[in-house]
Amino acid sequence: MEVTFVSGESYEVAIRGHRIVVDQPAEDGGEDTAPTPTELFVASLASCVAYFAGRYLTRHGYDRTGLAVSADVELAPDRPSRVGRIAITVKVPTEVPESRWPALAAVAEHCTVHNSMRQPPRVSIELT
Repeated sequence: MEVTFVSGESYEVAIRGHRIVVDQPAEDGGEDTAPTPTELFVASLASCVAYFAGRYLTRHGYDRTGLAVSADVELAPDRPSRVGRIAITVKVPTEVPESRWPALAAVAEHCTVHNSMRQPPRVSIELT
C-alpha cells in the first residue's frame, strides 16, 4: 500500500492496483470529497463482518440477499484522538432461522479486522 498527497487534506491510497481517495470534512480543513481515514477504518470492520457473515450463510445453504451490515461510531471524548465506540448491526436475511443466529454472530465477531482490533498488531512508523 502507498498513500500519496493529492491536494488540501486529500490523499490517494493505492492498494493492489486499486485506488481509494480519503479527505476530511470542511470543518476539518478538507473539501469532503471522500470518506475520512477513520470512516474507512470503521467501514473496514463493517465490511469484514459482512464478508464473514456472507460466507457463513453460503456455507450453510442460505441466500445472502437481504444481508446488510451497518455501523455506528463515536469518537472518544478524551485524548488521544481515537474511536471510542463502534456498534455493528447485522441485518440477517429473512430465511435464516433465529436458531442459527448465535452461530452466525460468533462467525461475524471473529472476522479478521475484529480479531486484529482485539489483539492489536505492532505498528512501527519510520521516517525516510
